[in-house]
Amino acid sequence: MTAAPIPGRDRHPAGPFSAAPLPAAPWPRAFDDAAARLRSLVRRLPVQPPSLLAALALDRLLLPRLDATQRRELSQRAVEVEVVEAGLRVRLVLRDGGFAVARGHELPALTIRARADALWRLLRGEDDPDRLFFDRALVMEGDTEFGLVLKNTLDAVGPVLPRPPWARR
Repeated sequence: MTAAPIPGRDRHPAGPFSAAPLPAAPWPRAFDDAAARLRSLVRRLPVQPPSLLAALALDRLLLPRLDATQRRELSQRAVEVEVVEAGLRVRLVLRDGGFAVARGHELPALTIRARADALWRLLRGEDDPDRLFFDRALVMEGDTEFGLVLKNTLDAVGPVLPRPPWARR
């Protein structure tokens, strides 16, 4: 059984840090219509509620682990992260007081698109961002230099999400 591509993923994003389209979804074709309708609905929702939740989580999980240099390099630049299956987007910026929802006029310096499983593995430290990028499981558009700063920072601090005690070896 083959899976149809997710709408919007067939275009080759422009920009110096872009890659080819993401691989097809792992669900049967019968779910594509329902998934497309749900994605269409979710994409019309405001980005503020999920962005606020993501900002609060990053304030707790990531911000305490960033040193002053890393905070300075990442600050005042908006980043948008999209979970492609759901069409869910968060738009964040690191300010002096911590992570915050990017304002409407703040265009993202960097946009990251990936499937939920790839983002989960990245946040858990189970997968390397370079491998995800070159395997086209993660697509980045925008400021290449800023993307590398973000990647190097995440590499330096280690997994953002800790492994639960029952999964530790």
